[in-house]
Amino acid sequence: MKQMFLLFSHALTPLQIKDAKESLKIEKFIYLPKKLQKIWSSIPPDTEDIKEILEPIKIFLIQNSKKDDCVLIQGDFGATCYMVSFVNEIDLIPVYSTNKRVAKEVREGDKLIKISEFKHSRYRKYL
Repeated sequence: MKQMFLLFSHALTPLQIKDAKESLKIEKFIYLPKKLQKIWSSIPPDTEDIKEILEPIKIFLIQNSKKDDCVLIQGDFGATCYMVSFVNEIDLIPVYSTNKRVAKEVREGDKLIKISEFKHSRYRKYL
């Protein structure tokens, strides 16, 4: 059974789930446990070296994944880069979600309000 681990700060949309099942053949989605999700969602901006902070997430992936499972990795740029490299080292497939942005402008009196809607387009493997 192919799994997708979610190093991601949001819940997947129905379209993201559908696409993962169809294009990546994902059968099971695994969100991080709450303690690990808190780590991933709040990487401290004032810390120079975040390797130690990410160690529990690495251990979780090692203990729960199998070769060729996917890992959706999106978040802090440094943490993302580090985890993409790690995931490649342990024979998992790092991916990210691409989106189409549809912008609308709405006029309310003297104000012009720009609204951006992001819609999942596809998953792409990190290079």
